[in-house]
Amino acid sequence: MSAAALALVLTAAFCHAGWNFLAKRVHGGAELVWLYSLLSALIYLPLAIWVFASLPAGLTGMQWLFIGGSSLLHLVYFVLLQAAYRNGDLSLIYPTARSMGPLVAMIMAMIFLSEFPSTQGGIGALIIIGGVFALTAGGRKRGGDAHVSVAFGLGVGVLIGSYTTWDAYGVAALAVPPLLMDYGANLGRAVLLTPTALRRRVQIARHWRNHRRDILGIAVLTPLAYILVLSALRFTPVAYVAPLREVSVLLTVLAGSLLLGEGHLRYRLFWACVILTGVVVLALS
Repeated sequence: MSAAALALVLTAAFCHAGWNFLAKRVHGGAELVWLYSLLSALIYLPLAIWVFASLPAGLTGMQWLFIGGSSLLHLVYFVLLQAAYRNGDLSLIYPTARSMGPLVAMIMAMIFLSEFPSTQGGIGALIIIGGVFALTAGGRKRGGDAHVSVAFGLGVGVLIGSYTTWDAYGVAALAVPPLLMDYGANLGRAVLLTPTALRRRVQIARHWRNHRRDILGIAVLTPLAYILVLSALRFTPVAYVAPLREVSVLLTVLAGSLLLGEGHLRYRLFWACVILTGVVVLALS
């Protein structure tokens, strides 16, 4: 893996962990997804106009199709993620989702994109995925809450793998600019969720009144994290990028244990070191 791809994905991991932590604190639903998607569309509008204007011939029909498909996949992902955060622990949901996501992405990349990691890259990816799975196995709460968290995490993970593979084809094979791919998804979510937002005006006003800074942080970090990942996917196989994104699990587990009081810090720090080992193996492949 090149140094440029490594830097892009690691920076994205910090951004991704940050917005997930903020989203857990706000504790919202589809109305929150609408709010930060709309804000993201407004914040990134000048950049989107500049990128679109720089295209010599605009976007083709196939490129628009992939932007629309990405918008739908991300819509389901974000709504399900918010439901998960309302009903479970950040330090269980996030690792489960992030471990399932690259596994699905790697399988789909091998099937649909003919992308196969090297032996060392595959070992590194398996170490990362195994370490993340181990994080979800220890220190769980007893009872149904843990089962609900893991079930939500698995569902979110399948969507992560699906949109990662879809978007990778869009930016690598169809040459859709990463910023436009993500911008279309944000704008599409805002439009599709407008009827829900109109019904939940009271909740939106409460979120904005009580969590304005958190919501603005989500609106900035969510697109930035994914634009960086998409940029790496333009010249790096999904089989490398998807597992490397799991470094964000370390940051989120620490945030959940230390800042949200979810506990089990020693156990989770051990497996965090295992994941870091996998990151090093993968990065050197």
